[in-house]
Amino acid sequence: MAREAGVSQTTVSLVLGGNKQGIVIQEATRVRVLEAARSLGYVPDPAARSLAAARNSLLGVFSFTATFPTDERHSYYPLLAGVEQEAAAQGYDLVLFTGSSAHGPAATTPEALDRVRLADGCLFLGRHIPARELRRLVQDGYPAVHIGRRDELEGLAWVGADYVSASADVVRHLAEAGHRRIVLVREDDDAPASTDRERGFLLGLERAGLPGGPETVARTAEPAAEITAERVRAWRAAGVTAFVAEETDTGGAWRALFGAVGAAGLEAPRDLSLALLGAPPADLGAEPVPTGFDVPRTELGATAVRLLVSVMAGEEPEQGASGAVPGPAVPGPLVPCAFRAGATAGPPPETAPETAPETAPEAAPGAAPDGG
Repeated sequence: MAREAGVSQTTVSLVLGGNKQGIVIQEATRVRVLEAARSLGYVPDPAARSLAAARNSLLGVFSFTATFPTDERHSYYPLLAGVEQEAAAQGYDLVLFTGSSAHGPAATTPEALDRVRLADGCLFLGRHIPARELRRLVQDGYPAVHIGRRDELEGLAWVGADYVSASADVVRHLAEAGHRRIVLVREDDDAPASTDRERGFLLGLERAGLPGGPETVARTAEPAAEITAERVRAWRAAGVTAFVAEETDTGGAWRALFGAVGAAGLEAPRDLSLALLGAPPADLGAEPVPTGFDVPRTELGATAVRLLVSVMAGEEPEQGASGAVPGPAVPGPLVPCAFRAGATAGPPPETAPETAPETAPEAAPGAAPDGG
């Protein structure tokens, strides 16, 4: 091409590269190079250009699950839609990574997450993560943002939903309806999303002046086996009139509670009230809409992209706080969740057994001895 235009190779590189160095090049020379490029059918090599600029205009999205969802009812679907829309608005393409290999959440090799370096920065999402490998990326200076609270990894930026405030609001709604004994059903793990929902639940009980001891939280490793009709009847006999379940990737807690209530011959809100801290699993989408809150997943995804772009630019993330629980600021914004009135909660039944609020229901086995 340099021979065709009658110039040096350096001049060709400057013209085709946009002359970011600001070197003076005569207009006639620039036009001659461009005409030579067109006549020779020159197409810029995106890989070569990205190497020269140290940028690919790519954002990664790493899911610590085996596959990305294709069902619009999947909880990740609107989140990824928000990521895609905002990435396009910011001028980036996406490259998707999954935990379908040895690089998943149990990854232990030093290079486990190195493939994300194909992108200029990466979003990570999942209840459980390979903390050591993600910490290594952050310490190396790689731009990373986790979707969901991850303050156990110092230096990792994250954006999360405000589960604490939203969960407290659900309890407040139940308390204002007249419920005095409320139980939370959650999975037995330490995922931050579960911990935040429990914190908000207990905060709501405290604000309403209701008992919040160990008997108010049922942590279950196997919801389908442990949340049974017999256990629901025992809770009801002890004076519990409202039940709250957390949303998880599997939907196990809500599915087990909803099924146990039906198997016990009870109906919400006629015989008791039910609330869900999130959205129901897709297979229960045809059932009555549960009282609870909606996670703004589309906005969450878009906010995560904006945060990642700012991290890539070397900007300090805006500090945020939930507004619900005193404590240190978090390294990113918290997106509020909207309360959902639903159709599964109402006043407690007039025939509800009378039990003193401070009395623990002995017939509710499996409650966490440390309060969850």
